[in-house]
Amino acid sequence: MTTPRGFRDRSDESLLTLVGEIPELVRNLVVAEVDAAKAWLSKAAKNAGIGAGWVVGALFILFWSVPALGAFVIAGLSSWWPVWLSALVVFGAMLLLAILLALLGFLRFKRIGKGNPAAAIAEDVRTVKEAGE
Repeated sequence: MTTPRGFRDRSDESLLTLVGEIPELVRNLVVAEVDAAKAWLSKAAKNAGIGAGWVVGALFILFWSVPALGAFVIAGLSSWWPVWLSALVVFGAMLLLAILLALLGFLRFKRIGKGNPAAAIAEDVRTVKEAGE
């Protein structure tokens, strides 16, 4: 006998029959969960891909806005100085900014070697071996 939603009425079945169906029910549950995880992963990957596309678009616009800003600054400075001097000053300022950012990046990369967990573990192992001898 089935219910209006299509499920079987299990009230008349024996305990052994119900216990015997547990592996199939567990298998169906695991399959349903895996399918749900696959669907979620597919949707998340699609959303991540579209989001990455929008970020790439924003970076493309930003890439071309930097020279426009430089031209704007050169045009603004050329009202007081000659154009060649304005361009030279903007180039020098950008060069100094690039050097500063590269220096900050280099200093950050130097921090990677400090506090290395592998080195700390090796030190602990060496200390234990020395204490055992």
